[in-house]
Amino acid sequence: MKIDTNNYVFDIDGTLTPSRGKIDEGFKKFFLEWMEGKNVYFITGSDKDKTIEQIGKEIWNKATRCYQSCGNAVYEQGKLIRQLDFPLSEDLNKLLQEFLIWSSWNDRYTTNIEPRIGLVNFSVIGRDCPQEAREKYAEWDKKTKERLAFCDIIHEKFPEVEASVGGQISIDIHLKGKNKAQILDDINTNIIFFGDKCEPGGNDYPIVNRLETTDLVKNYTINKVSGYRDTWHTLIQSY
Repeated sequence: MKIDTNNYVFDIDGTLTPSRGKIDEGFKKFFLEWMEGKNVYFITGSDKDKTIEQIGKEIWNKATRCYQSCGNAVYEQGKLIRQLDFPLSEDLNKLLQEFLIWSSWNDRYTTNIEPRIGLVNFSVIGRDCPQEAREKYAEWDKKTKERLAFCDIIHEKFPEVEASVGGQISIDIHLKGKNKAQILDDINTNIIFFGDKCEPGGNDYPIVNRLETTDLVKNYTINKVSGYRDTWHTLIQSY
């Protein structure tokens, strides 16, 4: 039997699941079977609990490693093996509070600022918003580019910090360089990556940029997907 030596790296939100939604049951059954005998890694801005809520504990436990909070909390076989803390400073918190005042988006919910291991997640609309409101904000943000503008302001005022757009409604904020590309410090050969936020400003972009602009990984494939169905189709067709 041929041994698969590839390292498959997946974003979660918008790549394996609908944004902040649970994995499709049909895709879940396929993916569990597909994972068999493969090196599968997850890299996401979400924390452990949110990821398990989305993909289920069976898939999460079956992964070779799970890189949570943009790689600032790393789990192997369900155990935390590494983490980097990022306490929210008073000045950064003040700026995020100002963003809530400046934003012209009026439909608001709770959990606007959420500290996680190694990063802070910020959302004007609030992470507790219902799906319909989430999608409305996402469409509005595509036109106004509010989140990208907020990221630019964060970079200007806090040069030691990095901010990127994640999912449909939020921004991931962490120490400079402590982004999703951290996974490439551990995995540096035969990488097949799947992500939906691969353009500049998206939180998958650091992986794509590092793969394309350095010679640290010579053998890689980048799959820029537009949703879990795209990922599913690609897996069926190509691997």
